[in-house]
Amino acid sequence: MIRRRFRKDCGSPLYSTRPAAAGYACLTVDPATSDSYLMTVLSDRTIKDELAAGRLGIDPLDESAIQPASVDLRLDRSFRVFRVTSRPFVDVRETADDLTELVNVAPDEPFILQPHTFCLGSTVETVTLPDDIVARVDGKSSLGRLGLLVHATAGYVDPGWTGKLTLELSNQSQMPIALYYGMRIAQISFLRLTTPADRPYGSPGLGSKYQGQTGPTPSRISQEFADGHGG
Repeated sequence: MIRRRFRKDCGSPLYSTRPAAAGYACLTVDPATSDSYLMTVLSDRTIKDELAAGRLGIDPLDESAIQPASVDLRLDRSFRVFRVTSRPFVDVRETADDLTELVNVAPDEPFILQPHTFCLGSTVETVTLPDDIVARVDGKSSLGRLGLLVHATAGYVDPGWTGKLTLELSNQSQMPIALYYGMRIAQISFLRLTTPADRPYGSPGLGSKYQGQTGPTPSRISQEFADGHGG
């Protein structure tokens, strides 16, 4: 048995067979069992290695967007805005295609997100993950300080995913926010799984509703009810 020690000041792991020293928190793991190890966030060096090996895909890739432990993603020019309909409420058992309309802006034209409103956007980049890496999408700090959120709940990207990422954009401030095509809108980080997934996203029978999407995609929750998995 060995001990995995984590520095309190930076969280970096150290492996040692010696007893825990003062100021360290220790986790005992079995080196013979890979599942005993925690998932690790990929550093910029490892991200570059995975990209170079073709296991991880970000297309198109801007090398300057690679941060210490993440990659910045840019905003595409297509948005789905919610329209007023005759429906008295949103029924999750019914298709949501008619609830939104697609809006495209010119490369130099701002998209204005009004206060306390919500729309769907998309990344410029198509992201592809292998079966042993999961990703998280988070907003940019500078945009968050303006009241802009980039996802409501969908910050998780499964292993096996391929496609552009739909962003759930909302303006929490009291003033409209102008968004521009190509601006850095979010950041994606990567974590390695303890083992490759048995059924990565997109596997037959898994019901992967958004695999291969190429733009902002409305909710397909109704498919789960049609398939008998909604209730």
